[in-house]
Amino acid sequence: MSNKLFACGLFLAASLYASAGNTAQITISTDGGKNIIHKEIYGQFAEHLGSCIYGGLWVGEDSPIPNIKGYRKDVFDALKQLQVPVLRWPGGCFADEYHWMDGIGPREQRPKMQNNNWGGTIEDNSFGTHEFLNLCEMLGCEPYISGNVGSGTVEELAKWVEYMTSDGDTPMANLRRKNGRDKAWRVKYLGVGNESWGCGGNMRPEYYSDLYRRYSVYCRNYDGNKLYKIASGASDYDYNWTRVLMDNIGHRMDGVSLHYYTVTGWSGSKGSATKFDNNDYYWTIGKCLEIEDVIERHAQIMDKKDPKKQIGLLVDEWGTWWDEEPGTVKGHLYQQNSMRDAFVAALTLNVFHRHTDRVRMANIAQVVNVLQSMILTDTKGTGHMVLTPTYHVFEMYKGFMGATSLPLTLTCDSMDVRGDSHAKDGRRIPLVSASAAKQADGSLIISLANVSLDKNQDVEIALGNNAPKAISGRILSCKSIADYNDFDHPNVVAPQEFKGAKLKKGTIKMQIPAKSIVVINVK
Repeated sequence: MSNKLFACGLFLAASLYASAGNTAQITISTDGGKNIIHKEIYGQFAEHLGSCIYGGLWVGEDSPIPNIKGYRKDVFDALKQLQVPVLRWPGGCFADEYHWMDGIGPREQRPKMQNNNWGGTIEDNSFGTHEFLNLCEMLGCEPYISGNVGSGTVEELAKWVEYMTSDGDTPMANLRRKNGRDKAWRVKYLGVGNESWGCGGNMRPEYYSDLYRRYSVYCRNYDGNKLYKIASGASDYDYNWTRVLMDNIGHRMDGVSLHYYTVTGWSGSKGSATKFDNNDYYWTIGKCLEIEDVIERHAQIMDKKDPKKQIGLLVDEWGTWWDEEPGTVKGHLYQQNSMRDAFVAALTLNVFHRHTDRVRMANIAQVVNVLQSMILTDTKGTGHMVLTPTYHVFEMYKGFMGATSLPLTLTCDSMDVRGDSHAKDGRRIPLVSASAAKQADGSLIISLANVSLDKNQDVEIALGNNAPKAISGRILSCKSIADYNDFDHPNVVAPQEFKGAKLKKGTIKMQIPAKSIVVINVK
């Protein structure tokens, strides 16, 4: 691999190449921000998959595991700390086999179902509409409902919307009251199908577009509740899908989804979550950063039909996808979460911050026990819980939610890494990633990630006319990039105070250790 000097222009600045020393140079336009970082970019995703719902979020009121009305207390408290803005449910692929009426009424009377997508598990439907929406209320987050278009009907989805949001003397509202909920819930986000090109029906974009137009007509706004309707969008590089939806649906949709996974491929082994070499790690960094090009290309297509950017691009599934942990149930997608995953989270969130003009929401997959999760719980049911490195990134970054994104330029070293079928000539990655924003109180939050495995990075940050007086920070680092937290060792990777940032005449100087993520606050 060859090291090269890399200068990347972020936000309003154009990319350029320049000669500089080994010090990464950053200039932040502290008065140039105009776009708010939508808090929904920090959204979560809970699918009926493996132990995400049962044993992850929900254990039931009679469980010996401490719970609040059936929700695991330790998981609930951890999510409350994250200030989760939006939670997507019930899928994923599961959504298009889910029939919501099976998940209401007395739990002991609810019919069981087989989860055909994820391991053939038999589910008892004890976690349904009431349990999900009540959880969202308790967490203080917006619910995002994924509606069944693949195997459901227009009538079924229309009645679900009425059941959840109508306060009138209507059949579904009265059924909800009979089941113990008098007042309607507020439900903002409604997904009309999921991955309709694949597990959601193997549809052509033209056919799905017509279905969306039909379904969306009958999903009504009741009693002051206004739905934000989301079309089932493309998988990563399928730009034609976005083009057809923009041509055939257009402004009948409020948003369109996009799914992008950092994954080696969809057949054979995806690689271990904890056992990988340096080349595998650097490939991962290159793959995750490619989401920026994918977003930009989809956005360019959207711009032609929607130059005012009224239609949101929602990356409602993203993250790493590795092989299941040995000894776990096939199809349950239970994987460990290392410092490598933390970098994918940090770098991807930095990308989202740069594209808030179009990216209105993102939902990492998934919240508990599945893929790149925030939290792992003991699958044997002993009540253990551990926070992952990815959780810590989200917690360190939460000050970006609702802040004003600030333009910056960054000049730093880069390196060439191996490619794949989508980058046959390899990829080039900057060794430093950065993002900056102004919070409501006028203070700055700045994130910095040094992806190098062996080189510390000297960084200088110019703040222009801004003359801050105080600086504080935290760092997430590791001895080995494969480090992770488990039930016996829950704090191998955990944030620590960072005292290495020095402030002098509007310039911040620091050294970021190799394989470290730093978030600083400047007042």
